[in-house]
Parts: sequence; structure tokens; C-alpha cells
Amino acid sequence: MNVDVIDINKNVVGTIDLNDGLFALTPRLDILSRVVRWQLAKRRAGTHASKTISFVSGTGKKSVRQKGTGSARHGSRRGTQFRGGGIVFGPSPRSYEYSLPKQVRRLGLRMAIADKINSNELFVLDKLEFSQPKVKSVVSSFSWLGDKSGLIVDGAVSEPVRKSVEPCALYDVLPQIGLNVFDIMRKDVLILTRSAVESLEERLHG
Repeated sequence: MNVDVIDINKNVVGTIDLNDGLFALTPRLDILSRVVRWQLAKRRAGTHASKTISFVSGTGKKSVRQKGTGSARHGSRRGTQFRGGGIVFGPSPRSYEYSLPKQVRRLGLRMAIADKINSNELFVLDKLEFSQPKVKSVVSSFSWLGDKSGLIVDGAVSEPVRKSVEPCALYDVLPQIGLNVFDIMRKDVLILTRSAVESLEERLHG
């Protein structure tokens, strides 16, 4: 399929042929959902923890005598039945990461890009350059997007470009190797540079 190539001000400067075998797909919500859940599970810190009886501070001395009190027998004030005592079966540090087949991850990325193509929310830039490496230049350059948020993807992101885009609330910038389904879906528009498209086609062919 042929897609227009635009400059930073949305002037058409050429066309690019996208591989139909990679991007001419009908998006499946189940695949996109699987990949997004897998990504978010990997991001979880899993540092939650609770104190069991062995970690609670307090004496281990028998609190009351064994018999004659008329109440239950207790051996420690650190027991789980007391206020401030240990927790039974509470959360402990763990990893939420799980494996997802590479074919599913790759298919999810292709479908996320195809979804933007089908919704007319994908734009291909000739190159990512600003008149000055400033936030003001980024905002004015992408003013044609209005109030839509956008994910900008280049083959390799230079440090001045990254520092210029990061403070902008509406826009994110990524190198093509970091492109992922979650970031594509959470933004209104996907903007790929010509070099990013070429690298992506090579990456997704594998």
C-alpha cells in the first residue's frame, strides 16, 4: 500500500510503499489485549510485602499462664490473632512477568500499526528535524495535530530531539527498537519516520 510521506509541517514530499504482508491486517482485539497485559505485567514492581510472625517485633515470652485463666492458651504476643501480630498468607515480593510467544508479540505489534493505518491515524515523516531543539519548536511543528496526542518513532532518537519532545505532555518519542503495542494504543496518532518504517519492516520480517 502507498502512503504519503510528509515533512514536519505536513506538506507531502513523496510516497512510501508499505509491505501489505506486514501491515494489511485486520486487527484482533484478543491479540492486542494479550500483548498489552503481558507488557503491563512485566512493568509491575512486585515489591509488596507483609510481615509474618517471624518478622514482627515483640517478645516470645508466654503472655499468660497455661491454665487457670479461663481463656485460650497463648504462647506469644506475636501471633496472628493479636493486633500488631504477624500476617498469614500475606503478599510477598514476586515477579509478575510471564512468557508470551515471540510470534504473538510480533503479530500484536503489526496489528497495532495496522489499526492506526485503518483509522487514518498513521503518518510517515520524511525525517525528524526541528528548526531549533526546543519545546516551542516541537509544539509549533506538530500544531496540525490539534489537541491529539502522538507517538513519534524514529530509527534512532538523538539526545536534543529527546530532550525537546519529553516535556511535551501530548507527545512521546521512541527509537524504533523500543516501539511497543501499549504505547501505540495509548496515543491518538502514530508518527513514523521513513527510516523507522524501513527498520520496522526488517525487524518484523524476522
